[in-house]
Order: sequence, then C-alpha cells, then structure tokens
Amino acid sequence: MAAQKLTIPDITARKGARPLSMLTAYDWAWARLQDQAGIDMILVGDSLGMTMLGHTSTVPVTMNDMVHHSAAVSRGAERALVVADMPFGSLNGKRQATANATRLIQEGGADAVKIEGGLDNADIVRAIVRAGIPVQGHVGLTPQTAVNLGGFKVQGKSAQAARRVLDDALALAAAGCFSVVLEAVPAPLAAEITRRLAVPTIGIGAGNACDGQVLVMHDLLGLFDRFTPKFVRQYARLGEAATAAIKSYIEDVGARAFPGEENSFAMKDEELQALLDGLDGGKS
Repeated sequence: MAAQKLTIPDITARKGARPLSMLTAYDWAWARLQDQAGIDMILVGDSLGMTMLGHTSTVPVTMNDMVHHSAAVSRGAERALVVADMPFGSLNGKRQATANATRLIQEGGADAVKIEGGLDNADIVRAIVRAGIPVQGHVGLTPQTAVNLGGFKVQGKSAQAARRVLDDALALAAAGCFSVVLEAVPAPLAAEITRRLAVPTIGIGAGNACDGQVLVMHDLLGLFDRFTPKFVRQYARLGEAATAAIKSYIEDVGARAFPGEENSFAMKDEELQALLDGLDGGKS
C-alpha cells in the first residue's frame, strides 16, 4: 500500500515538535530512495546547476531545468512533500512569478515552491499564495544573490544585520509562507527567529534549534568534491566508493576478467556449428 502523502498542514503541525527532515534530490531514483528512508520533504533545489549540470553557481538554472527535474522527483516521492526552487530570473513581477510557480506545480508535479529573498519578495509571495500555491521562504544566505551579500558568507552576525534577517523571515511568514529556510545564520539568531515565527523554520547552517534541517544530498553523501561547507556532516563518501568501483571495472575490462562466464549467455554447440556451416558455404 502506498504511503500517505504528507500535506502542508502535516508540515506546519511539526512546529515545535519532532524536527522535520529535508534533502535535495534531482531525479526519480534518488527521490525514491529518500522517500523509502522516510524523509519528510524533498527539495528540488536549483543547486542542481552545480551538482548535476556542472555550473559554478545556481544562476544559469532555467525554469525548463527546474520543471524537468521536478517532474522526475515527483514521480519518485510517494510520501515526501516535494518543494521546487524558483530559479534566478523567475520572479520578475507578480504575474510572471505566479505563472512560473504554476508551471512547477502543473508540469513539474511539485507540491510547493521555494522563493529566496525576504521583504523585497513579500508581495510576490502573497500573489503566489493567493493563487493557491504553497510557498516556502528562504532568508539569510541566498545563493542566487550571493554576489550582493559579499559571497557565500554567514549572514546576520551584527545586531543590525541580524535584525534584517529577522524582519525578512517575519515578512515572509506574514505573506503566507508555510515554512522558512534559514541559511548560514548564527545559531542564536536562528533560535530567536524560530521562537518568533508561527511557522516552521528549516535550518541549513543555522544551528539545531530550528524546526527542521535541510542539506544538499550530494554534500551529505560525499558526491560533490569542489567544496564542503562547514555546516555539512558527511554521512557517507559515495564519491570515493563509486570511483573505486569504476576503476575496478576498468581493470577487469582491460584484463578480460569482465564479463565472466556468469555474465554471458550460452549457445548450443550444434546451433553454433550450424551458423558456421552456413557461413562457410556448407563446408566443414
């Protein structure tokens, strides 16, 4: 029997209760594995630009990219709530933003969308929510606009900067977000935001007082080797294991050790002889 699909009320009910778990996924296979493991939410992150497409940032990711990967993930997630990132350039006005969010739901099969930015995007969030589309907010370090923040740095370290992050989170909650991601902010600030927001906070580099945690799957599993953020805990090193396996395959192929007899299909001797006789014009 298929697992019961988590809903927005299921997610918001976890505020202050058992922390929510969230990971990125970009295709059917990994979404299915995460779903079977019991993950609560799967984020189809625009991080796919770096982990899957080889870009050096998330900026080149398009709406078509997001719809394509979201559709694959949604087919693999029976229980988990699927949240799809709104990519860079998809929020140019309420009309365009709502149309793009609708694509992620209708074509991409997502259950909700995620939007980076705070006060500046509150009106856009309201418009999308009014259209019946659940929105997850994202404040603190926002990768799409990291260049404006001085790079991939911790946000909210001073009292003034912390107040801006808090105000952004409050604005998104007031605009109708069902949860808010807090990225790369000091743990005490994340704890205070979590205390003040009526909706769940999802931390990434924001301490353990948040209502949930999210990580990029490739970081957690050791599949991305360009850099490893301080806030990541690697639970496996699948990249190293995969490289070792591929090297073994290459060696076996070169030594004719693969495929072995157990990997090959047999043919009756008489059938082979009949083939050879036919090729030789009936001469034995």
